[in-house]
Amino acid sequence: MELPPVGIWDRLLRFGDEGEIQDSAAEAEELGYGGLWIPDIGGDVCAALNVLLWATRRITVGTGVLNLWMQDAIETAARWHRLVRDHDRRPVLGIGVSHAPFVDSVLPGQFKNPLEATASYLDELDAANPPVPVDDRLLAALRPRMLELARDRCAGAFPYHMPPEHTERARAVIGPDRRLVVEQAVALGSDRDAAMAAARQSLAMYLALPNYVNAWRWLGFSEEDVAGGGSDRFVDAIVACGDV
Repeated sequence: MELPPVGIWDRLLRFGDEGEIQDSAAEAEELGYGGLWIPDIGGDVCAALNVLLWATRRITVGTGVLNLWMQDAIETAARWHRLVRDHDRRPVLGIGVSHAPFVDSVLPGQFKNPLEATASYLDELDAANPPVPVDDRLLAALRPRMLELARDRCAGAFPYHMPPEHTERARAVIGPDRRLVVEQAVALGSDRDAAMAAARQSLAMYLALPNYVNAWRWLGFSEEDVAGGGSDRFVDAIVACGDV
């Protein structure tokens, strides 16, 4: 897996006007960004990757991350291989177990045994004909057991909305030879108070999700840090706020 030093994750690269998506992707490549990552809440995520691949020439594209409850593994493998065939490029499948509130709102009662479900999904990708190579997939992983699965069954891990301290812990788990593709949220603005307010607003959804809150507690944040919209210390640790 060849990955660039800096890429962009943006939901609008998936859920926006297709023409604007193509223009944005081409512009990002021209500006020197090496990767584009898109989220997934169902639907044909490989078709969205296809839009980015047609709009660019060399940039890495990937899912950040594919929701394994909402994407059939065998069909995903077939679609991934069609992208490779059509573009002679290898998109990266970032795969994740998502969150119970999201999944149960669409598929009631489906979300259970996330670690086992993830391992089973990877088994299906391995069993597909042809399979999705281990070197072309990443796993959304925050805490040790999922990080170990990323180390053993994927090219590496895709942590999201974690502070820099998490990178050190994740590297210790996955070892020196696995990829660690770290998302860093940024709120740009010359007015720091306004940037912090935007950061806090963007974090509100994640503060309601147990997976993230438990990971932040594992890193040492207190109950007060993750309550009431998040303490200043917490927000500043998760989102880089300031001017360029």
